[in-house]
Amino acid sequence: MTPRLIPLLAAALTLGLAGPAFAKADAARGKKIAEVNCAECHAVGRTGASANATSPPFRTLAQRYPLQELEESLAEGIMVGHEGPEMPLFEFEPQDIEDLMAYLKTIQVKKRK
Repeated sequence: MTPRLIPLLAAALTLGLAGPAFAKADAARGKKIAEVNCAECHAVGRTGASANATSPPFRTLAQRYPLQELEESLAEGIMVGHEGPEMPLFEFEPQDIEDLMAYLKTIQVKKRK
């Protein structure tokens, strides 16, 4: 490799031109993440009640706060909006967060008046 190509390659990697930093968000994979990690307490689908009555169904999360805030919380290690010691600490990889958020966006319902 010539010395001139090294800075170009470094710039391409930094800017993401040599390949995407993340794969496209996969809502189906996000659903599986929710089922495995969250369904013990939360209703994670389009219907049904949460197993824990104090845990909101995932389809209503956008009624409580902007989903973008949840995305930030997931990136930091979720403890946001959870009351009590029964809520486990989760650490998700960036792609897991992208996939979970993609899924959550597909199931949100509008608040009934």
